[in-house]
This record gives sequence, structure tokens and C-alpha cells, in this order.
Amino acid sequence: MERRQRNPTKSVYVIGPSSTGKTTLCNALAKKLNLTGTAYVTEVARHVMKSKGYTRDDVGSLNMQEDILNAHLDLEETRENSSNIRLWDRSAIDAIVYAILTSPNDEEARRRQEYLTRSAKFQHVLRHYRQSTFILLRPVEEWLVDDGVRSMDNQTECFLVFRKLLSELGITYREVGPEMKELAERVVFTMGLARL
Repeated sequence: MERRQRNPTKSVYVIGPSSTGKTTLCNALAKKLNLTGTAYVTEVARHVMKSKGYTRDDVGSLNMQEDILNAHLDLEETRENSSNIRLWDRSAIDAIVYAILTSPNDEEARRRQEYLTRSAKFQHVLRHYRQSTFILLRPVEEWLVDDGVRSMDNQTECFLVFRKLLSELGITYREVGPEMKELAERVVFTMGLARL
């Protein structure tokens, strides 16, 4: 009797600066696709911050960003789930972006980027990222809300760092911004892009 081979899991990552609608989009996608358990990975940074006692005042700490990065990489190794889809609210890339963004100068930014991306574990995940669907959300000015946890960074600068880093790492991505504010439209666009 032949064993049926399971289709490989498709991964969709929704990334971008604070308050660009990442979690809203992910929740809508998870509901539409009926994703539960490990099929939907919610914001890892909040869990790391809470468990390790970090606050948004620590956003410039390389230690905090490394802890967040490593938490993402550990979760990437547990890809087993009952769904053929895995949806991620953010990625390990986010931690690198914030490490770069909060650097005091360009030299330190480059040093931090090299430090966080050179590990064998990150390089292994990077190969997976290059075969995954990445949605980069652009800032929508009227959506900016201070929730007391996230860093209210310069959204435009943060977005540009995301764009540059993704390109340097060879990760293909699509952008969604103010031209597509309707949630239903964003859901349909993302599902079409990921062929879900």
C-alpha cells in the first residue's frame, strides 16, 4: 500500500512597522482559513518581552532583539502542524530590523546585522524564508496608535529598513499600504499571492 505524501507546509509572514495592521490581517486570515494551534503563530516579541521583563524602553537593546530572533528561530524548527499552511504574525527579520533601526550609527547597524544573521540556525531558516510568502505592510498614518508596549518608531524609516534588509537577504516580498485599506481586500490579496 502506497503512503500518501503530505504537501509541504506553505508559510505566510506578515511583517512591517508598528501599527500597520499586521495582527488585524493575520487574525482575519486565520479565521478565513480556520487556522488554529501551531498553524497560526502570533506575535512572538510580546511573549519574549513579558517572560524576560523587557519593556519598549529596551527596544534598542541588542540582547532583547537577539532573544526575540532566537524565539522565532526555535519556533521555525517546530513546523509540524495539522495544516498545510502556517501563518506568522511577524518573523525573525523583525528583530534584525529593530536592531538596525536603533543603532547609534551605520557602522554599529552593520555590525548588529552581521551578528544576528551569521548563525547556522538563521541561515537555515533563511533558506525557508526565500521560498515563503512575505507581505510587507506600509504605514497608514491614521492607524498609528500608542498601546504602551510597541515602540512608536519612525514608521517610514522602519519600513525602509525592512525593504532594504529583505532585498539584501534575497527574500521576495510584496507590499501593501494605504492603497488597500479594506481588510477584506487585504485578505483576498494575501490568499491569492500565497495561492491559498
